[in-house]
Amino acid sequence: MPKISKILLLAVSVVLVVTVFLGVNSSGVSAATEPQDGAYRQINVYSEVLRHIQTDYVEEPNINAVTNGALRGLLESLDADSSYLTADDYKAYKADKGGKAQVGINVSKRFGYATVVSVVPGSPADKSNLSDGDIIEAIGGRDTRDISLAMIQLLLEGQPGTELTLSVVRPRKSAPDKIIMTRVSPALPPVTETMYENASILYMKPGILDHDHVQQIETKLKGMSKAGNKKILLDLRDVAAGDMPEATRLANFFLKDGTIAILEGQKVEKQTFTADASKSINTTAPVVVLVNRGTAGPAELVAAALLDNKRADLVGEKTFGEGAQQKTFELPDGAALILSIAKYESPSGKKLQDDGVTPGVLVASNNDEAAVAEDDTTTASENKPPLQKPSVTVDEQLTKALDLLKNKAA
Repeated sequence: MPKISKILLLAVSVVLVVTVFLGVNSSGVSAATEPQDGAYRQINVYSEVLRHIQTDYVEEPNINAVTNGALRGLLESLDADSSYLTADDYKAYKADKGGKAQVGINVSKRFGYATVVSVVPGSPADKSNLSDGDIIEAIGGRDTRDISLAMIQLLLEGQPGTELTLSVVRPRKSAPDKIIMTRVSPALPPVTETMYENASILYMKPGILDHDHVQQIETKLKGMSKAGNKKILLDLRDVAAGDMPEATRLANFFLKDGTIAILEGQKVEKQTFTADASKSINTTAPVVVLVNRGTAGPAELVAAALLDNKRADLVGEKTFGEGAQQKTFELPDGAALILSIAKYESPSGKKLQDDGVTPGVLVASNNDEAAVAEDDTTTASENKPPLQKPSVTVDEQLTKALDLLKNKAA
């Protein structure tokens, strides 16, 4: 293919993505607006950059790789959940039926790489000492900078018993660790329940906010009086999976009125989710919610709703920052865009995706202390096994939350 044709091919690809953003369709172009004019002016810049790449780069570039990289970067510059899928990637994405074996990690993208959001307790990832904040540099030798989030999630899945090899960069460690885990069929444990202070404090920890687990919490809340529970401690640390509608239902259990969340986008009509008094269960008992960097998505919605409505105190760390609604746009060449079209906001108007949720009582996690201890071991050889999690630890966040509840009048 002549060089000028290759340049035009790449330019057309960029134009195609820009037209999707601007809402231009094949039947005609709407009247130009100032933002559209600005975008179209940028096409001239893109074309000039592409011309220099094609004619002046040290060697003739792989035009397909350049195109895919440019489009992937364009989407990921918007947010972590927006992705560009090549035709082959989109074919694999559509063929995936879910339900495959996993290693127990929820991931997103931060700083260009796949990042661990949370780890499922007892999973292969937990047993390998992976923690929220760890960066997955490569999956089976493939650099995660060059893979969209949607495909990263597919690569982490596989058949039960198959091995998954990750290159992981941990906080305060310069060299990545090679970790090999065996995929297992996902198991979702029931909501953990513990009684403190002679059963006056009901502690609950779900692993996911889906229908079944929210239903379990509902049952436990309805049984509080019979069990002698007067206060509630909801542990949402490392809870990153689930459904936004179920998160809204959970928040409503504690609220008789007020705004729970807001969903809004450029072309998505603003929706305000309001508490329904008929669906509330306990709107008076003192509540404390535990959160950390692994709290994301649905769990953030619950935490923000209870915090902004002054229904609960939050203890722990600033949450991860996840909360967008996606839509898939198929492209003529078989590729696709997964684009965030709306974002959830807290009752006070903060976008969960951009701001996360900051607790009123900040307490660092034990993982931070372990990372410092590991970093201090500067004389250790490269063959020394990774630092193991202490068998007995003091959960400072839990201790602080219980202290807060003890001092609250029931």
